[in-house]
Amino acid sequence: MKRFYFFIGFILMVFSTEAQTFSDHYYKRKAQFEAAPDTEDEIIFLGNSITEGGDWNALFPNKNVVNRGISGDVTAGILNRLSEVTSSQPKKIFLLIGTNDLARGKTESYVVDHVASIVQEIKRESKNTAIFLQSILPVNPTVGDKFLGHKENQELIVSVNSVLKDLSKRMNVKFIDLHKKFRNAKGELKARYTHDGLHLNKYGYQKWKKVLRPYLK
Repeated sequence: MKRFYFFIGFILMVFSTEAQTFSDHYYKRKAQFEAAPDTEDEIIFLGNSITEGGDWNALFPNKNVVNRGISGDVTAGILNRLSEVTSSQPKKIFLLIGTNDLARGKTESYVVDHVASIVQEIKRESKNTAIFLQSILPVNPTVGDKFLGHKENQELIVSVNSVLKDLSKRMNVKFIDLHKKFRNAKGELKARYTHDGLHLNKYGYQKWKKVLRPYLK
């Protein structure tokens, strides 16, 4: 009997530890996603707060677009919830992830390796899904006084994006260079596209729509 209680206690301890790995918002959103029914020919936008903040149904009203963004998410968080994403065998997945990893001190190789694992898992679980790997967006340290941990990574973001581009070639997925489309002459996120130097405003999302439109035809 003692062994039984020890086993149950161990399982609860493991579950409790895993449950605290990500934010409450993460688990709330994850549960909502898992409760939603799968539909045919889904086009999934997968990422963090920048993705979550997009009203993708309004931006692409004639497409079966699905928002799978979670504020604060990281590459490990995407991997942890990827089975729900692939369960519908989506038509397309647009992935944007990595800026929060870098802000938390993760290395370039860590981010790239985790992105590679995400792409590999999607390919394994949903063979016919077209994968679009988007570059990490630039940041602008002159706009707003928050997210300093993100804004100090301008050069690192450029370096990671270069490796992600090479990764996309090796893994045979389409690379979309958002950084190039959103940066100014200094390599910063154009001020007109952001309200805080990290996240996008309505003009930023309209620009994103324009960049992605050819890939959603």
